[in-house]
Amino acid sequence: MRAQKLTFAALAVVAGLSLTACQNGDEDMGQIAPSSASTASSTSGGSGSGGSDQDGGKDSAGKGAGGQGTIAGTGSNENGKVGKCRTDELEITATDSTIDGDTDGTVAVELKNGGGRDCVLSGYAGVDLKTGSGSLSAERTGEKATPMTLKDGKSVYFGINYPINTSGGSGVRITGLVVTPPDETKSVTLDWPGADTLPVTDGSGSQVKVGPMGSAGQGEG
Repeated sequence: MRAQKLTFAALAVVAGLSLTACQNGDEDMGQIAPSSASTASSTSGGSGSGGSDQDGGKDSAGKGAGGQGTIAGTGSNENGKVGKCRTDELEITATDSTIDGDTDGTVAVELKNGGGRDCVLSGYAGVDLKTGSGSLSAERTGEKATPMTLKDGKSVYFGINYPINTSGGSGVRITGLVVTPPDETKSVTLDWPGADTLPVTDGSGSQVKVGPMGSAGQGEG
């Protein structure tokens, strides 16, 4: 009987040890599993975060490149060029500049640059006198025309010469002056500041002459 009791006791001890071992193993695995999962999650998060940063870097680089492209395409070189003067940029006026004793009358036409930029004037303006008999175009004097840069706020002048009516007759009445800047098609109509009439001619040619830019006495101012 004593031997059987010892055997049962031994079996009980072995069984207890086995159960304890199994329980310890389960607890250990329970501790390991969360640790492994946490590590995997941390690794995945790190990779995902790194990928997000990399993507963000690409987006940022892309935006930067786009910004540089926008700056490069602003056309700064075109802004540096001096273009021709436009009619709408010019303040055009006319004054009587006839000197006492001259056989011919003179009208000085001023072109003032009010366009907010420098511009180029070259050659002759178109000049037409409005008369009671229709439009009369002025002829060029043939003087050399030199291109010039008209700075913003500055003026240039050209002269119109015409014969004074000393015939004693009514002559040809002048009612207005039409000026077209060089290389432009848009004209400006002004009051005629000179003598009221021109002498009547046989129509062999225009009796009104126009000089190039800068040909009036005031020059460029």
